[in-house]
Amino acid sequence: MPGTTTPSIPHYIPAVPTNEPLDYADLVIIDIAEAHTAEGRAKLALQLREALTTQGFFYVVNHGYSQSQTDRIFDIADVPFSLVSNEEKQTYAGNIKATGSYQGYKLRQYWHIDAGVHDQLEHYNINRDVTRKQHPESLRPLLPEIAAFAKFNHTEILHTLLRLFALGLELPEDTFVDQHNYSAAGESYVRFMNYPRSEDEETKTKNIWLKGHTDFGTVTILWSQPVAALQILSPDGQWRWIRHIDNALVVNSGDAMEFLSGGFYKATIHRVVQPPPDQRGFTRLGVFYFAMTDDDIKLVPHAESPVLQKHGIIRRCDDADAPTMEVWRKGRTSAYGQTELQKKENGVEEEVINGVVVKHYN
Repeated sequence: MPGTTTPSIPHYIPAVPTNEPLDYADLVIIDIAEAHTAEGRAKLALQLREALTTQGFFYVVNHGYSQSQTDRIFDIADVPFSLVSNEEKQTYAGNIKATGSYQGYKLRQYWHIDAGVHDQLEHYNINRDVTRKQHPESLRPLLPEIAAFAKFNHTEILHTLLRLFALGLELPEDTFVDQHNYSAAGESYVRFMNYPRSEDEETKTKNIWLKGHTDFGTVTILWSQPVAALQILSPDGQWRWIRHIDNALVVNSGDAMEFLSGGFYKATIHRVVQPPPDQRGFTRLGVFYFAMTDDDIKLVPHAESPVLQKHGIIRRCDDADAPTMEVWRKGRTSAYGQTELQKKENGVEEEVINGVVVKHYN
């Protein structure tokens, strides 16, 4: 945990929250501290089941990090962008398309967005095992803190949520936890992300920074920050903004959880757009934990679930053809922003990954 002996780095000052009257999604707030008792877990499991079968996003509060600890993580998150030269970034850039892995830098203009415009999103990705790769010099003294942060996300937040997900399907509590071992081979990782864009690019892409998409893992944990840009596709077909809550987490499920839950917990469609006028010009610094199962887990539904037996199972492919987590993440990662999408009706675009149709929402 951060303390008085941690390395000194510049303090990141976030933007002031927007005053614009945005149309916000009405999301459930999960007080994860209540999960310490069986009664609390039973209550939270029902809240989460409702959230994951309707909106698909929810907030988590009382997670165990103080505001000062969270502030320190955002200070660290800014380091790979503000204290690393462009030349050094090239040295640590990930070979994303070839490896199917985001580890290292995803440099600007790698993804194609629309109308010939490529993205300006820059991010640095660090496997939960921070020793897996070498890192820029300015990050090396901070690796113990990053490793502790990754472990906290995985064992304290993710595992707690996975127990609630399992209870929501009337499965044994550790069903999903046993598929997300902290020390097993896998790709769960911390991401620090930085978003800038020019006015000309905004016009060409109709202010869309990232098209509507689903995440390919099981659970995505976003540490809330004040620059409004994230939107979700609500059940009524409208895009709605995600409101910032100080020191809260914004959580959603991804493709792998949809596979494992037989379509009951749907992968949530979300996008990133230009911030409102009073926040343009500010840096949007993102801190994420992208969780995936162990690499060798085959992404088939837990058909033994009484809930799935009652509601039915929606399969995106036959169980015999279901990919492992490793195959699915590599396929999605290699293809994203690099393939020619097939345009369908109402702005939907499609590609096929490992025999499974993946939709994007433009």
